Amino acid sequence: MSQPRTATDSLELQRLYRARFAGKSDYRNQVWKVLVSYFSRWFPETGSVLDVGAGHCEFINNIAAARKYAMDLNPDIRKRAGAGTVTVLQQDCSQPWSLPDGELDGVFTSNFLEHLPDKVAVKAVLSNAYRCLKPGGYFVAMGPNIKYLAGAYWDFFDHMVQLTDLSLAEALSDCGFHIEQRTAHFLPYTMSFGRQYPIWILRIYLAIPAAWVIFGKQFLVVGRKPPEPRAINQA
Repeated sequence: MSQPRTATDSLELQRLYRARFAGKSDYRNQVWKVLVSYFSRWFPETGSVLDVGAGHCEFINNIAAARKYAMDLNPDIRKRAGAGTVTVLQQDCSQPWSLPDGELDGVFTSNFLEHLPDKVAVKAVLSNAYRCLKPGGYFVAMGPNIKYLAGAYWDFFDHMVQLTDLSLAEALSDCGFHIEQRTAHFLPYTMSFGRQYPIWILRIYLAIPAAWVIFGKQFLVVGRKPPEPRAINQA
């Protein structure tokens, strides 16, 4: 198990992300309203969902679910999560989660796993997710595919772990998940820098997977916890 991160680490995260995303919150929230309409196929409205490394909570605040959890080490998580609708779990995500076994219908993470200190921490997150998911529940992960980014991956100081769609799928399989979808090219690299394109362009982009191969630099990997074995009829 990786070493837990400290209160000093959480304050460093707070400073870094406040500077990185300053002035972009409204645009990012509009983007995520569109993205949630795509991701919602894996998350039942009557179920429970956890956003791991929730950041500014754009996903968890916009997804429809009966029970919603947001997990992040950054203390700003308590300001960002929807008041009265999202339960905040402020902790190091690679340490044991304070959730019961089989509590969740879905776990989502976006642009987070690459910020963990090492692959031991990544495996810990995947194992925690497997334990907390119900049989048949989904783990949905999006992140930068280093296979298509080369040096641009290192433009973010806190990028630590190099992942591709194949390596993450292999890690998920090793933790017991069945791979339901593995898309090497999904979204363009980042919303943090550069031009803010009109939201209608994103809607068209998501509807044309052929464009993903040209512009997509992030992977999308979906793992499913196997359903419970069917009982054998002895009659």
